[in-house]
Amino acid sequence: MSAIVDTLTAPVTFTPGAVKELFKLKDQQELNDDFGLRIGVEGGGCSGMSYVLGFDQKKDGDQEFLIDGIKTYMHKAHGLYLAGMQIDFQDGLNARGFTFNNPNAASTCGCGTSFSV
Repeated sequence: MSAIVDTLTAPVTFTPGAVKELFKLKDQQELNDDFGLRIGVEGGGCSGMSYVLGFDQKKDGDQEFLIDGIKTYMHKAHGLYLAGMQIDFQDGLNARGFTFNNPNAASTCGCGTSFSV
């Protein structure tokens, strides 16, 4: 039995633009209900750690959250690096894509997809 944690205790938040884009991407990929949005970190990138954001199935060690109607998976250990982070989607002339506003990041790279703590 899996426990779903409500939005109030989820470690990350989405802006309305991110929510709209995530629903659009899930529909385009025609994913079934076994898939949720994986949010995490991995070693690499110019600053030391990179963000993971993509649809995936639940794995051992994952916590499950329901954030703005989006089933979200995050490995328990990643919450330390991502607590308080806001994910946005930019769709402008100068930038297009997901952006990460992470209060735990001591520095970020120019592209905004990697960080250090």
